[in-house]
Amino acid sequence: MHIKNYPRPQFVREGWLELNGEWNFRFDDANVGEAEKWYESFSAERKILVPFTYETEASGIGEESFHPNVWYQRTAAIPAEYSGKRAILHFQAVDYTAKVWVNGTYVGQHQGGYSAFSFDITTYVQGGSELNLVVKAEDSQSCTQPRGKQRWVKDSFECFYVQTTGIWQSVWLEFVEETYIQAVKITPDLDNYAVRFEYETAGDLSSALFQLETRISLKGELMKQFRITVDRPWLQMETGLIHEANGPWKVSVWSPQQPNLYDVEFVLYRNDEAVDHVFSYFGMRKISIENGKVLLNNAPIYQRLILDQGYWPESHLTPPSEEAIVKDIDLILAMGYNGVRKHMKIEDERFLYWCDVKGLLVWSEMPATFEFNDAAIGHFTREWLEIVRQHYNHPSIITWVPFNESWGVMQIRTNVRQQKFTEGIYHLTKSIDPHRPVITNDGWEHTVSDILTLHDYVERGKEFAKRYADKQQIAGNKIAFNNAKFAFASSHEYTGQPIIVSEFGGIAFRTEKGWGYGNQVADEEAFAERFRKITQAIQRTDYICGYCYTQVTDVQQEMNGLLTEDRTPKIPIELIREINLTSKI
Repeated sequence: MHIKNYPRPQFVREGWLELNGEWNFRFDDANVGEAEKWYESFSAERKILVPFTYETEASGIGEESFHPNVWYQRTAAIPAEYSGKRAILHFQAVDYTAKVWVNGTYVGQHQGGYSAFSFDITTYVQGGSELNLVVKAEDSQSCTQPRGKQRWVKDSFECFYVQTTGIWQSVWLEFVEETYIQAVKITPDLDNYAVRFEYETAGDLSSALFQLETRISLKGELMKQFRITVDRPWLQMETGLIHEANGPWKVSVWSPQQPNLYDVEFVLYRNDEAVDHVFSYFGMRKISIENGKVLLNNAPIYQRLILDQGYWPESHLTPPSEEAIVKDIDLILAMGYNGVRKHMKIEDERFLYWCDVKGLLVWSEMPATFEFNDAAIGHFTREWLEIVRQHYNHPSIITWVPFNESWGVMQIRTNVRQQKFTEGIYHLTKSIDPHRPVITNDGWEHTVSDILTLHDYVERGKEFAKRYADKQQIAGNKIAFNNAKFAFASSHEYTGQPIIVSEFGGIAFRTEKGWGYGNQVADEEAFAERFRKITQAIQRTDYICGYCYTQVTDVQQEMNGLLTEDRTPKIPIELIREINLTSKI
């Protein structure tokens, strides 16, 4: 069930109220707002268009200097039809610490710039009444908080860009009954043509007989339907999916070529009266590793990925619209890529939904910290585990990437403590999701990792072919690459993992406005020749089972995209596609 602009399309209810739009706004550089009780009486200095941050033109402000404390306020009428229901206030993302007041009362806070969170505000509002919502967002330039590509000094530098402060994804209200479905974790089991549901409910289950019905359909035809009695908050159920309507194979599989999605409805009954109704979906697909290959649905898949940082010139990390999300995915597919490595960003749920629908593979990568200490360990771990759980159900996500290029663990080559941290994150990730590969330190200096990934911006195809001619020289830590980096950290070694070149290219046309990797090229012909030769050198290295080109678009001072920031191709899309599709399928 797709509702345009619905913020969480993997778990849809019809009763909701969007709170994006014009809010009152002010800076609080002296941090006096709480002492002066701005949450009780808010004196606005300007307006802002949520969910765009004040640093962006789309917000209506467009001021790029850093402000550590910012405040938002708006009112909204709660429709009378929701009287007597619970009101859940959702924030898809606020960077970095959000404190929330409703009608003058503090309701809670959340720390973490990329994970979604919510508050039950039922006791503070009633149906037919007015909601007065105040949010204070606290940010910092600390490198102990996960910040990804956000700069932590006054000016942008290298590949670090204007910071993101405050609300940067949707804010919305959802209305539910006293007892409701809080979450459902969906795990496909392709080998057994089955699917497992892990249900979580909220509210009092002792007051009546509660039953939870699950209806699975495909292209409008009901496949399976069953009820279970809800006698505790956590339940699970597994069901087979074999059905004659699926055709000769009796099951429909999700893949880039055929991104089949099963629709599923969850209905909670209280004494046979429906009190909650949630719409979701899932894809039957399996990711596994065998004999040095990544397998999709038990068959080897050659991954043609492109690095995607998810920036727009007018709105930075926030997609300007759902149409803009779809346009990016369509352009990526048109260029012959079958996946994206979302770099240093946890993407909008709507992006992941459209990847599910269109069959675009996704590597989900955690924004990095840039210091290593106890505070950084705590901030990183808490938020990463929230993210893995929140995005678990998306079939398009096929790989988790908690660390990149030793960022935040800069001494990992020899520092045992930093090695143990990455190993711990690997195993914690597997405890929530044992079904997807986890890459621990994408690019180099891996510890425990399901895939060996290499970053190398060598310019010439011949040089690449020579460097990577002997697999054991690279995988065995005999020779270095990309500015003297090695494949594994000390005391760790290659154990037969698939090998993917997960960053290369980064070609830029000659310009004074920014930079690319290596020498800039003079014209389209030179660009195409270099792109073709380096891509083909990787394709022809038989032990490499995929690649990721840097990158989709230019981003601020980084001018090495295949598209400009406004999504104009620099060389013909048809040519890019032709070069990519010479690779293995």
